[in-house]
Amino acid sequence: MTDALYLEDSEQTQFVATVDRTAGDRVVLDQTAFYPEGGGQPADTGSLKLKDGDESWSVTDVQKKDTIYHHLELENGAEPPAPGTTVVGELDADRRRAHNRYHTAQHLLSAVLLEEFDAQTTGNQLYADRARLDCAYERFDDADLERLEQRLNDLVDDELPVTWETLDREDAEARLDPDRTRLHLLPESITEVRIVQIGTDDALIDRTACAGTHVENTAEIGRLEVTGRETRGPDEERVRFQLGADPRQ
Repeated sequence: MTDALYLEDSEQTQFVATVDRTAGDRVVLDQTAFYPEGGGQPADTGSLKLKDGDESWSVTDVQKKDTIYHHLELENGAEPPAPGTTVVGELDADRRRAHNRYHTAQHLLSAVLLEEFDAQTTGNQLYADRARLDCAYERFDDADLERLEQRLNDLVDDELPVTWETLDREDAEARLDPDRTRLHLLPESITEVRIVQIGTDDALIDRTACAGTHVENTAEIGRLEVTGRETRGPDEERVRFQLGADPRQ
């Protein structure tokens, strides 16, 4: 089983790994920092390069099934790195950084919608330049969207810590708020859960099960603009948003 380095460190964009096996254009590594598509977050892209050599391969997609598969771009009959080969993986750092910021912003939006509108998140999709969230609510008006945007930017300005930990599922179900964690949505076969928390125990904004990547402080999200809404069906709304410039730049 591939060791998922991204679960511990969302900012790691380079790593060394050994090729376990190949399957056509797919490569399985003993460990990886590449995030596989899931939970509304796109896969990382980047490259694999021989640790001792010049040959390299573009990683165009990453998917998780029985394990994590890295899809390589193989041109002109090129072969993937052989099992046992040591490679250096390098992520598209700007893409990962954008996903970290947007995913954390989505958690804030879900928390505010639940707290102020009693609206549960029903789906989401983020990209490197925009995101959307679906929620159980009849209809937002312009004043609602302005209120959402102001509240979200206030939480960004509060510079709240973002932390994560892995808990035994039974312990998490006994201790944590089910409306926030939504552990009931996970398959019963999952016995350990990764919990992402925004804020502190004394000033908690969000605490939910999530295997995605995030920034470590809400200040890193930067300014957020709610760009619109649309009706997705009976009692369901979609909210769209974009982030401004990265505060690090």
